[in-house]
Amino acid sequence: MHTVTGLVGFARALRHSGMACGPTRVQAFLAAVEQVGFDRDAIYWAGRLTLCSDPDDLPRYDVAFESWFGAAETSAEPVGHPLPRPSQIAALTAADASGDEGEADRPLAAAASDAEVLRRRDLSELGVPEREHLRRMLAVLRPEPPTRPALRRRRDKRGALSSRATLREMLRSGGEPVRLRRQRRSRRPRRVVLLVDVSGSMSPYADALLRFAHVVVRRSPASTEVFTLGTRMTRVSRQLRQRDPEAALLAASRAVPDFSGGTRLGETLRVFLDRWGQRGIARGSVVVLFSDGWERGDATELADQMRRLRRLARAVIWANPHAGHDGYLPVQSGIVAAMPHVDRMVAGHSLRSLEDVWSWVRRLSHPAVGGAKCQD
Repeated sequence: MHTVTGLVGFARALRHSGMACGPTRVQAFLAAVEQVGFDRDAIYWAGRLTLCSDPDDLPRYDVAFESWFGAAETSAEPVGHPLPRPSQIAALTAADASGDEGEADRPLAAAASDAEVLRRRDLSELGVPEREHLRRMLAVLRPEPPTRPALRRRRDKRGALSSRATLREMLRSGGEPVRLRRQRRSRRPRRVVLLVDVSGSMSPYADALLRFAHVVVRRSPASTEVFTLGTRMTRVSRQLRQRDPEAALLAASRAVPDFSGGTRLGETLRVFLDRWGQRGIARGSVVVLFSDGWERGDATELADQMRRLRRLARAVIWANPHAGHDGYLPVQSGIVAAMPHVDRMVAGHSLRSLEDVWSWVRRLSHPAVGGAKCQD
């Protein structure tokens, strides 16, 4: 069998099995094989890295690879029967999960509508299939890291005129101003600190909040820190830097000894500020506190520590899951003590509200925004 023909036939077999192997991915696969050689293991990893676009593609890829490159002689025809590709939108209700074939083939518009409904649902009210679908939706989030102006400047066609660079250009051209050089201030990532309450009252939200934190950490690992709050403070940034979300959540759960315990926000914030925040992690950062505000400790202590935190941070955002419910009033002792030192009180009960939290993180990270304390 001609080598290129065999590789293209393998890609055709993958496409027949349900994988999205378009011409661009096939070209990348052929280029990768040309670089790594025609060893069987090298071909396997070259194809896995270039032809697979979804975690569900991996079992299909392994089956097709063993069939195509196994010891037995194979033809250039597609291998086996097409494997059913699971819908990207999982069933969101019991009726959907047990419906007939016609219901399983519902239009994509209806599936997208279900996904939008799920984005607005309260995380504490989700069933098992809905939570599984929510995990997939969280895994594909791409939150853009906030930035801040840096001291250094870089060349830019539309920036301010750089007199030094222009003079140097004139010296090179014999004194003639042949080209005007322009520049503008570059930007650096703004540090974000996520403080996640994992006490008993927040347990229905803890898994989704930590998965959201994992997405943020993976997007900008060098400028994101994550801590859990309960009866003690635990830093889980290192655990959440793992690529696989399940492995990251398992490592974080092992590191946190006080899941579903009590809440002492004032004491834990004091530990955070004394050990990490005062030394630099909180300085100039956007701090997001995910908590319902149920404080078992001294509310005066919480007010004092929130005052310290606000002096250090660029902005402080409080994401309260109960704030997304109709008729909610901030009467909890912790909320009342913290409100004077919070830049923004937002809801944190759904995927949509988490996206709104991140939009506020980006807005309050800019020097021209912030300082106005208000509530949604």
